[in-house]
Amino acid sequence: MPLSERLTAVASMVTPGLNVADVGCDHGYLAIYLVKKGISPRVIAMDINHGPLQRADENIREAGFDGKIDVRLSNGLEMLERGEVSSIVMAGMGGPLMTDIIDRGIDICDGARELILQPQSEIEEVRHYLEDHGYRIISEDIVLEDGKYYPMMKAVHGEMYLENDVYYRYGKILIKEEHPILRAYLRYEREMLRGIRDELLASERTPKVNERLKELERDIAIVNEAIGMSEKINPMTIERELK
Repeated sequence: MPLSERLTAVASMVTPGLNVADVGCDHGYLAIYLVKKGISPRVIAMDINHGPLQRADENIREAGFDGKIDVRLSNGLEMLERGEVSSIVMAGMGGPLMTDIIDRGIDICDGARELILQPQSEIEEVRHYLEDHGYRIISEDIVLEDGKYYPMMKAVHGEMYLENDVYYRYGKILIKEEHPILRAYLRYEREMLRGIRDELLASERTPKVNERLKELERDIAIVNEAIGMSEKINPMTIERELK
């Protein structure tokens, strides 16, 4: 089965030659792709649920990679030993769950070289978390698949200070690289926020509604700033290689 565009973009962020842990592997398609394409010599595919993990094991065996891909029932990183992998991938889960997994497996993450993260929600909080816990984002991407936008990032150990609400929410590298999908996403986001605001303006102005309107005005201001920045910055090269 062909890998989705979202997971193909995630796979492209993995540094070639590194052993990988795919946390929340679902049916194992990403793990199979990483080995099949020669990106990773060994992958540990992990999931908390028996059903998806069993299907992943079946898919891996059918592909003939059971000698290169280990399948483990694991709550987050608990079944992973420090130093077993150098790249940890987490894709298709909420941002709060993602940061909780890193927190609970902080020793494992400290022993890895990179984190490849594709949060489904609260990406702003994920960027704050990485900054506060000694990580530096060195690469970002965003894809549009089946009408939904999927931002993702690659982080390594190091210092980072994003300093601007716009960068936390929409990604400094994506903005500076003038990513075409990001520019489309920003306009989509602005229209969605304006639509919610207009609906609330037509409703009864309760204290709760007024508070939400203030939040929406702030969010619209941030997305407008991001649009302005993405249109003014000249294309530039962002360092993507590990030092």
